[in-house]
Amino acid sequence: MNHPTESHGVDVVGVGINATDTIIRLPRFPASDSKIELVSADAMPGGQVASAMVACSRWGLSARYVGKIGDDAAGDLQRREMAREGVEAHWIPARGCASQIAFILVDDSSGERTVLWKRDPEIALRPGDLKREWISCARFLLVDGHDTAAAAQAARWARDNRISVVGDFDNLYPGVQELLHFVDFPVTSRDFPERLSGERDLLKSLPRIFAEFKCRLIGATLGRMGVLAWDGRRFLLCPGFQVRAVDTTGAGDIFHGAFLYGLTREWRVEEILEFACAAAALNCTAPGARGHIAPLEEIEDLRRNGERSDLAYAEAELGEAARTALGSGARA
Repeated sequence: MNHPTESHGVDVVGVGINATDTIIRLPRFPASDSKIELVSADAMPGGQVASAMVACSRWGLSARYVGKIGDDAAGDLQRREMAREGVEAHWIPARGCASQIAFILVDDSSGERTVLWKRDPEIALRPGDLKREWISCARFLLVDGHDTAAAAQAARWARDNRISVVGDFDNLYPGVQELLHFVDFPVTSRDFPERLSGERDLLKSLPRIFAEFKCRLIGATLGRMGVLAWDGRRFLLCPGFQVRAVDTTGAGDIFHGAFLYGLTREWRVEEILEFACAAAALNCTAPGARGHIAPLEEIEDLRRNGERSDLAYAEAELGEAARTALGSGARA
C-alpha cells in the first residue's frame, strides 16, 4: 500500500531509514591492495526501521512505515517490497535524488559484515514531512537515531498520546540527546552508550543514561553474546543463541522488531529480550537484512531448545554493579 487516504489504528509505526543493500559475499575479508573473487552479489531491501516493520508484519501485527526515497530503481524496490509485505507505507519522495544505498561485505567464513553506505542529504526526513495522524493512532512507535529532528517530532506526538517509543541507536548523530528525552525504550548498539556518555563500561553507562533521560528501560545489544539491559533497579542479561551465521546484516533491525512484538503482547521484559535475541540470531542464518525473519514457531523452538552463548557478565558482577548504580542515584 502506498499513501492511504486515511490513517487508522495500527499496532506499530516506524519512522526512519530504509536502504537498498547490495550484499557482497566474500570467501574472506580482502587484504589491502589485493584481488579476491566474490561468492555472490545480490541487491536486497534493508534499513533499520523498514526491516523492523516488515518483521512485525510477518508476525501478524498491523504495521505502518514512514520514510523517504529517491525517484530511482532503489526507491521502486522499496515501494514494491513494502506492498508485498503488507506494510502500510507512507513514502515521501525526494525528486531528482538517489535513494539510500549500501554495499555490505560479508565474510563467508564467519558471517560478519562491513557496511559501506551512501545517502543523499535530500533523503533525510524532516519534521515537515510527517503527519501527526500517522503516529497518533498507533500503539507503539519505533524511531532510529538518523534524522533526529523528524524522529523527535514523531516521538513528541507519541508522548502526547501516551504511545510508548522504542529507539534504535547506533551512532551519535546531531540531535540524539534531544530525541532521547522522548524515548521510553532505547535499545542501542554495544558502542553507543560510550559514545553518548564517555563511559566505556556498560555497567556504568547504561544506568547513567537511564537516569539522565528518564527511560523505562535501556539496553545494549552485544552481538552473538545477546543483550544487556537496565530497568532502574537491576541488570537483565540475556545470552545470545548459537546458530550458524551466514550474514549478520540486519540482526539489530530484527531485534527491534521482535522487541516491539513482545511489547504488544505485554510480555515480561525477560521474555521480550529472549524472543528478540532468538529472532535476531535466526535472521543471521540467511543473507540480507531480512535474510530469515523466522516464523513465530521457529523462534519459540530456538528459545526452548537452542544452545546459548557464554555469559557476557557474571551474576555477582551484575549484582555489585546494580548496587553501585542505585547508590549513585541512577534510577528513575
